[in-house]
Amino acid sequence: MTTNSTLNKETRALKGSDITVEALLREGVEIIFGYPGGASMEIHQALTRVGSDRKLRVVLPRHEQGAVFAAEGYAKATGKVGVALATSGPGATNLVTGIADAKMDSVPIVAITGQVPQAMIGKDAFQETDVVGVTRPITKHNYLVQRVEDLPRVVKQAFYIASTGRPGPVLIDIPKNVQQAECVPEWPTEVNLRSYRPYIEAGVRELEQIAGAIRSAKKPIIYAGNGIICASASGVLHEFVEKTGIPIVMTVLGLGGFPADHPLCFDMLGMHGAVYANYGVNQADLLLAFGVRFDDRVTGKVEEFAKHGTIVHVDIDASEINKMKTAHIPVTSDVCYVLEQLNKMDLGQNDYTGWLEELEQVKREKPFCYRDDGKQIMPQYVMELLSEKTQGKAIITTGVGQHQMWAAQYFKFLYPRTMLTSAGLGAMGFGYPAALGAKLGRPDWEVIDIDGDGSFIMNLQELATAYVEEIPVKALIINNQHLGMVAQWEDRFYSSNRAHTFIGDPRNPEGIYPDFVAIAQGFGLPARRITAKEEVSEALDEMLASDKPYVLDVIVPYTEHVLPMIPTGRTFADTIYEGE
Repeated sequence: MTTNSTLNKETRALKGSDITVEALLREGVEIIFGYPGGASMEIHQALTRVGSDRKLRVVLPRHEQGAVFAAEGYAKATGKVGVALATSGPGATNLVTGIADAKMDSVPIVAITGQVPQAMIGKDAFQETDVVGVTRPITKHNYLVQRVEDLPRVVKQAFYIASTGRPGPVLIDIPKNVQQAECVPEWPTEVNLRSYRPYIEAGVRELEQIAGAIRSAKKPIIYAGNGIICASASGVLHEFVEKTGIPIVMTVLGLGGFPADHPLCFDMLGMHGAVYANYGVNQADLLLAFGVRFDDRVTGKVEEFAKHGTIVHVDIDASEINKMKTAHIPVTSDVCYVLEQLNKMDLGQNDYTGWLEELEQVKREKPFCYRDDGKQIMPQYVMELLSEKTQGKAIITTGVGQHQMWAAQYFKFLYPRTMLTSAGLGAMGFGYPAALGAKLGRPDWEVIDIDGDGSFIMNLQELATAYVEEIPVKALIINNQHLGMVAQWEDRFYSSNRAHTFIGDPRNPEGIYPDFVAIAQGFGLPARRITAKEEVSEALDEMLASDKPYVLDVIVPYTEHVLPMIPTGRTFADTIYEGE
């Protein structure tokens, strides 16, 4: 990559570590999630030298994975670039899961790692890892900084790449001797990277093709994903739906991109999506795919997915077009631009009354539903009640598993950037540190981590971060003593043979282990456990009223399954519904 930049030159020499910090400040960074070590301590020392007149907060997580997940949570909630800082070797490799997650889910983060001195690179030095080589497949771009003079340019490029086009992670690896070296820095004020075109607009011909398809459609449906949120296109999408009257379904990462309480919203599609959402896609004669990548958890057997209709696929990333599903009208473009232009065009005056009645009929016949004996706590009931009590005015983070899908099904997301989850990678342990980052980014919002006992325990050390940093996030643990989603598959496809999915105490299987209340209290946080349905409402009120970090442990039956379910590689016709 080459840069043609306007330069702003300092008059004094600075150490590489101070240049790095100053470059971050010039990018508007306000929060860094960093865990120090030998190869990164120069940068941490420089962070202590930032003047009190400059707003920069360093949050110390208790594990580097907590740092990168918190940076993702911050980025997902705000749309800004999240920053994680770690040392070399194990510090850097502990970031890898979060970097991969950010790549899969298009999250703008910059990960900065210390590296052993240049003279020791390639010699198996203490805490040396080729993190640039390790992360090359899972970053938009990465850098090994060879000269202190390059630091201003590299940092500015990294933020530009991470935040433009399809967002994603960028890694900067800085050897310790580069951090210690001095130079008079030259500060670039703009970036122009040859061959990198982050903003692409659809042509007139492409827009006319889409408009023509809409005008001729009798049963159109919108399939909206994370690209809507990344492009800040929720407003123009709402205008488009109102203008056309076309019903809409969303991916799990698209939730909140269009309000769930709108009469044209038919909720989430995919493996655990609504029957009526999947029915709509299956029956549509026009599929308007906006900012999606036709993930296998959405399509199932891809050749059978939306095979009855014309497919319009709009995405900023050309590599996603025709990758999974061939589009009849492929459009590489910023999706916000496409929607803005369509809103100005003649799209016809089609009457979709019959089509909407058809979808509503399926919704009445096969809504989201669950059994309830009135005694045990059904996880779906908890989600419904939490949604009602918050009126959707909350940012929800999740771990990965059954609780994640129940949150997607039963919490009514009304606003963009309020459903934060690890979707593409499916990384357990994401929920709680992501909630910390989200709360720091949007302090005026209630932030609740809906988690599973298996996911929560993976990064529960971040309870210490919440306490020490005074970050009042809420953790709502759906505790079934099992790796619930895997156990569900065991029940459905392996004759309920338990293959290491019970995570309670095998010596006392009727007990509840571990004691999350005692653990939370050990970290200095208020906590409570509930076991009966009659406790749920009051417990949620107590949790929501707390002005401190809070843990609510909700004991639910492990026999409960997430339904509907389309088994992997199958089709809408193979949907498993409640009671089947």
